[in-house]
Amino acid sequence: MLIFDSATAEYSSGFRHDEKTFSLIILKLVSANQFWTAEELLQRMKEEQCNLTEDIFLSICRGYGRVHRPLDSLRVFQRMQRFQCKPSPKSYVTILDILVEENQLKLALRFYKHMRAIGVSPTVASLNVLIKALCKNSGTMDSALKIFYEMPNRGYVPDSYTYGTLINGLCKWGKISDARKLFEEMEINGCSPSVITYTSMIHGLCQSENLDEAFGLFEQMAGKGIAPNVFTFSSLMDGFCKSGCSSQAIELLDMMVRKRLRPNMITYSTLIHGLCKERKVYEALETLDRMKLQGLKPDVGLYGKIIAGFCDKCKFPEAANSLDEMILEGISPNRLTWSIHVRIHNVVVQGLAVHGEINRAYQLYLSMRARGISVDASTFSALVRYFFRNGDMDKAAQVFEEMVGDGCALDEETWKAVVEGFVHWEKGKEAANLLPELIREQ
Repeated sequence: MLIFDSATAEYSSGFRHDEKTFSLIILKLVSANQFWTAEELLQRMKEEQCNLTEDIFLSICRGYGRVHRPLDSLRVFQRMQRFQCKPSPKSYVTILDILVEENQLKLALRFYKHMRAIGVSPTVASLNVLIKALCKNSGTMDSALKIFYEMPNRGYVPDSYTYGTLINGLCKWGKISDARKLFEEMEINGCSPSVITYTSMIHGLCQSENLDEAFGLFEQMAGKGIAPNVFTFSSLMDGFCKSGCSSQAIELLDMMVRKRLRPNMITYSTLIHGLCKERKVYEALETLDRMKLQGLKPDVGLYGKIIAGFCDKCKFPEAANSLDEMILEGISPNRLTWSIHVRIHNVVVQGLAVHGEINRAYQLYLSMRARGISVDASTFSALVRYFFRNGDMDKAAQVFEEMVGDGCALDEETWKAVVEGFVHWEKGKEAANLLPELIREQ
C-alpha cells in the first residue's frame, strides 16, 4: 500500500490511479485477507471518480467466501448500489453460490426468492446453485429433482454441472439407483461426466457395496481419457478396505504414486484402518512410515489403530515401540482422541506385565503418571500382582499405595496377590498392620 500511495506523489506530471491499478491492488489485498483495507479503497475510488465495476465488488465477495465469512460477502454485495453499480444476474448467482457453499441454506433460499421478486430471471447457473442447495438435505432432495425435471419445459437445458450436482446428492443420501439412472441419462443427452461426477458415483457404489461396478467405472474413466484424482483413488481404496481387500487398495496406492498424485491423510488413514482390520499390522506400520516420509503427520487415532493391532496379536513390545515413537514425535491427543490415548497406554502396560516385560511395563506406567494419564484398576492390578508374586516389594508397595490413593477398588485376585506376597516373602507383620487400614479405605 505504501508503494501504491507513493505513486501519485512521485510524478510531477500528476499521475492518478485508474480502474486497472485500483482493481489490481484490491485483488492483492483480498488475496492477503486484508479485506478492510480493500473496502476502504472502494470509497477512495468513488472520491477519485474511478469507474467501480461489478467485478471489483465480486472479487471482495469471493474473498470473504473463501475465508468462510458469507455474511460479509452479502454485506459488500448490498453496498454495490450505493456506489452506483447495478448488480447483474452474475452477481446474484455469485452471492447465492457463496451462501450455499457455506451452508447458509435458509438465507440462500430467501435470497433466491428475493432475486425472483425483483425480476431477476432464472438462468441455468442460478438453477444449478438452487439445486445444489436442495441436495444438501435428504428432505429436500425430491425438490431438487423436481426443479431438474421442470427445467426443459421452461426452456433451460441441464448441463454437466446440473447432472453432477444431482448425482453427488443422490449418492450422498444412498439413492444409488436414481444416481445410476441420471449418470446413464446425462451421456445420452450429450453431457460428459467430469472426474468429480465419476468420483461421486464410485464413492456411492462403494458405500452401497457395489465394488465391482465401482471398479468398472474407474476403468471406464481411463478408457475415456479422464484422469482420476486423489479423491477417486481414496474412494475406491475405501471400498476395497471395507470389503476386506486391502491388497488391492495397496495396488491402487502404488498406481497413484506412479501417476504422480500425492496421497493425502484420508488416503493413508483409509488404508491403515483396512490393514489393521485384516490384522496386517506390519503392513499398516509400513504404510504409516511411508506416510511420514511424505511429510504427513499421523494423529493419535492412527497410532492407536496400529498399537491396538499389535496388542490383538499379543505383540506388546512392538506396541510399546509404536507408543514410544508417538510420544517422541510429539503427537498429542485432542479432546476427541484423549480417551483413545488413555486406553492404549493402559492396554500396553497390562500386556507387557502379563507377558513378562515387567521393566518396560513399569517404565511406561511411570511415564503415564508423570504425564497425567489415568491408570485404570486393571493396569494397577496387573503390576501389583506381578511385583508381589516376584518379591519386588518396594515397587509393589509403591504401585499398591498409588492404586489405593487413586481410589481404585481391589478385586479378589489382587487381594490374594497382596496377602500371599507379604506372607511368602516373610512380611507377615507388615500385612497384619496394613490390612485393617486397607479394609477401611476400601
